[in-house]
Amino acid sequence: MLHDREADFPGNALPSSPARSVEIFAGPQDAGAAGFALAQTPREGRVLWIQERMVSLEKGRPFGQGCERFGCGVDRLVLACSRNTRDLLWAMEEGLRCNSLAAIIGEAWGNPAVLDFTASKRLAMRAERQGVPVFLLRYNAQADLSAARQRWRVLSAPSAPHPHDANAPGLPRWHAELFRARDAKPGKWLVQYDRAAHRLHQVPAFRDPALAGEARHRAGNTITGSFIRTAASRS
Repeated sequence: MLHDREADFPGNALPSSPARSVEIFAGPQDAGAAGFALAQTPREGRVLWIQERMVSLEKGRPFGQGCERFGCGVDRLVLACSRNTRDLLWAMEEGLRCNSLAAIIGEAWGNPAVLDFTASKRLAMRAERQGVPVFLLRYNAQADLSAARQRWRVLSAPSAPHPHDANAPGLPRWHAELFRARDAKPGKWLVQYDRAAHRLHQVPAFRDPALAGEARHRAGNTITGSFIRTAASRS
């Protein structure tokens, strides 16, 4: 779930909830997109997570303890691996036939021809008909035509300060750009995961012009399409 902590910025508010069909674009070395998706899944119910083979080779398999930090215990995960993108899309659509799933996450690599507008429209329509959120994570890919209801570019950001240990990592953060949406206004935010509430919150300090300028300078052109390589563990 997403939540804008401050309601006094109606023109640039973080969407209140994810759409049923969401695409998340991330760089080839950025492992944070999976956490961004998990943070938006329901608290209860099973999550079907499918990786195509190239993603598992390049980025590794999901790490159980890392998933638990985003509110999804290993007992809720159903993990699968597909040979290619065609099989990935088939498995995601078949998963939408199952009434016991709370969410579906798929991970694809690059811009395969099979992942065209028709395929994305079919997936979006089935997700909306079933009422199950579907997150398609796309690594090392360009944003081609798609019927996904929300389309994001995300880049892992330094974590929030730890309240008790300055040398320890705090709550995870991302630079997030919503560049296309059917039911929300596009925008850019620095967002943080709230474990207690199981929500993504906009970081209030990012609205300060000086801090916002500094964040944009750090991100450079990464938030608008070309992602820098970052060293990140699969957790």
